[in-house]
Amino acid sequence: MRVDEYLTYDATGLAQLVAAKEVTAAEVLAAARERAEAVNPRINAIVADIPEADEQVADDGLSGPYAGVPFLLKDLAQEYRGHPTTCGSRALVDDVAEEHSYFTQSALDAGLVIFGKTNTPELGSKGITEPELFGPSRNPWNTDHTPGGSSGGSGAAVAAGIVPAAGANDGGGSIRIPAACNGLVGLKTTRGLLPLGPQSLDASNGFVVQGVLTRTVRDAAGLYDALVDDQPMSMFQAPPPRVAFSAAVATPPGRLRIGFTSVSSITAPDPEAIAAVEDAAKTLEALGHQVEEVEAPYDAADLGRDFLTIWFASAAAKVAEAKLRHGAKDAAFEADTLAVAELGRAGGVIALELAHINRRDHVRRLSEFHATYDLLLTPTLAKPPLKVGQLATPKALQTAARLLHKAHGGRVMRATGMIDQLVAENLGWVPYTQLANLTGRPAVSVPTHRTAAGLPLGVQLSGRLGDDGLLLQVAAQLEQAVPWAEHWPTF
Repeated sequence: MRVDEYLTYDATGLAQLVAAKEVTAAEVLAAARERAEAVNPRINAIVADIPEADEQVADDGLSGPYAGVPFLLKDLAQEYRGHPTTCGSRALVDDVAEEHSYFTQSALDAGLVIFGKTNTPELGSKGITEPELFGPSRNPWNTDHTPGGSSGGSGAAVAAGIVPAAGANDGGGSIRIPAACNGLVGLKTTRGLLPLGPQSLDASNGFVVQGVLTRTVRDAAGLYDALVDDQPMSMFQAPPPRVAFSAAVATPPGRLRIGFTSVSSITAPDPEAIAAVEDAAKTLEALGHQVEEVEAPYDAADLGRDFLTIWFASAAAKVAEAKLRHGAKDAAFEADTLAVAELGRAGGVIALELAHINRRDHVRRLSEFHATYDLLLTPTLAKPPLKVGQLATPKALQTAARLLHKAHGGRVMRATGMIDQLVAENLGWVPYTQLANLTGRPAVSVPTHRTAAGLPLGVQLSGRLGDDGLLLQVAAQLEQAVPWAEHWPTF
């Protein structure tokens, strides 16, 4: 199979070719690897090889709905037996998995051919992908810009055509942010629909869900159909979809009431983000939906503080666990990681519990909104994809962060208002995505907009618990109206 031919198929199309014996799984894998060799040096998406893929395609017993389709795992919470899961950290380079994660096993059972792992920021803690361990990933649409994070390597790999789909996960926007940056479809599912574990059963207080990044809606629907699984050890269990996602996207959803807003209390959104939402609202209205501008059903700044309070506590626990299990020293972690871990440690149980109490208020307000509106439409990003290095911490501040961590100076950092500063600096360009993680609701980013500079900029649709299929139905409508998959980056 030639690479130019390989690029014309999504995952569903490749699976059909393999099933019809028009091409072998080995030939498809060879095309994927050839594409990777050509483009990965420029985007730094793949950071580890999984040679077991060659044995997999040589096995005549390869089966499943996506048998023979090349696939990449994210190098975080998607463990592959016998290989390290570094989570983008020097502290975890020797953390070799003793067994597959549930997600990995489901992917293998679906017939996906896993041949590598993708780049992620340290511990998945940022909306950009610039770990010191592997260096930055870059956006195929313009390599001066970020592919987002924390599933940035996966997003860049799919956008560049290395694979038609890749593994991702989302604890604060980490599927939807790369989808928006790279012109992809990114569904963050209802909490508990795809199992986490067995290595981590309650990642970041239930914020994190497993998933995929794809170019087409039918791939997203089909892959989630294949990957949704019931695991008795899972901390969260969502009911399986009443109708298969692949069947749902073949049927229009009927007339929906959709509220839209681009307002954020953290930052004024870029005109491109406002245009993206307004254009999507017009398209949805033309598709027959009732669409109207609304007030945001939450305060982004309040939500951001609650999110980061819980996230930082989780970061403190992850650093402590790495030190306990692997004997990692402070020098093995990035300065930013140590700073947020110290903020989490110093916050104490009262601040953490209050943030959890506030989660109930966020759920209540969102539920009240959904009593009137089926979906909430917002930008996915408040700004176009940032330039690589734009959020880099200056060396002097990195040194200060290490000293404050060593001296347990978290209370000093909190007293200076650092939490609000971090909300503004790190969530200011992505203030719309954390709501779904705090509340457990599903949300999808679809790439309906291109900036004047040619960069993708997605819009986000959020729904009620269990409305994953409805979100995919509307995404399929938008894909027909704005056929994004026919566009490719040239780099």
